[in-house]
Amino acid sequence: MSPPSSEAGAPATGPGRPSRDPRAPVGVFDSGVGGLSVLRHIRKLLPSEHLFYVADSAQVPYGPKGADFVRARALHIAEFLLDQGAKALVVACNAATAAAVATLRERHPWPVVGVEPALKPAAARSSGVVAVLSTELTLGSEKFGNLLGRWGSSVEVLVTPCPGWVALVEQGELKGERARELVQRQLAPLLRQGVDTFVLGCTHYPFLTPVIREVVGPGAAILETGEAVARQLKRRLTAEGLLSPSEELGREAFFTSGDPSAVEAVVRRLWGEGARVEHFA
Repeated sequence: MSPPSSEAGAPATGPGRPSRDPRAPVGVFDSGVGGLSVLRHIRKLLPSEHLFYVADSAQVPYGPKGADFVRARALHIAEFLLDQGAKALVVACNAATAAAVATLRERHPWPVVGVEPALKPAAARSSGVVAVLSTELTLGSEKFGNLLGRWGSSVEVLVTPCPGWVALVEQGELKGERARELVQRQLAPLLRQGVDTFVLGCTHYPFLTPVIREVVGPGAAILETGEAVARQLKRRLTAEGLLSPSEELGREAFFTSGDPSAVEAVVRRLWGEGARVEHFA
């Protein structure tokens, strides 16, 4: 899919320069396919927007990598999306948001929307103990520390890295014995400590919600942030005069730094059979 062409008189775009055409695409990226959990909420709320999605699958997972590395990847991907004519950027990755969202906002004059663990609504809902499930980079970041300081004082917050969960989703292994065993291993100790609210602090994890629900039972809350991100994107596009005026359904284009055929198989499972994935360097 090529970016929609601009009408005569519309502001030009170019390398490193965001589009000001409301019909231009929104760029979305993650370390892999996890950000599709955010993309589905964007598509539901903003059906007319064209969406470009980048899975940095050659570098997944971001969690164990350093902030400098992740920031460099985020800047590289942002430049790619700018070159594709994007008008806004969604960082559909908690680790990349923690490491790079401030730099992305400073570098280019365009709407940049990040994600963060849903600790605020979790604290409001919980009767005592909240578990934030995420990756090492997110949980160890200054951004998460500030979030914990603002909203973690009224409840006990247990922060828990979940090694192996991202790999399950990247392999399309969303159910079955191995997935349940891995989820059970991480969550059983938290249940014994009285956790009643689980915050999915990685965009891959919502795809494991059915297995998580099996393990934690019907009484616990499971919170993700995709819907809130979609609402924030709509607010930003509206404020900037960039909301698509089209009444037609928008299209999606998918890119990966990994093996397109392997990633395409997983994207089709998570998004739909019609998805096509192209390579970007």
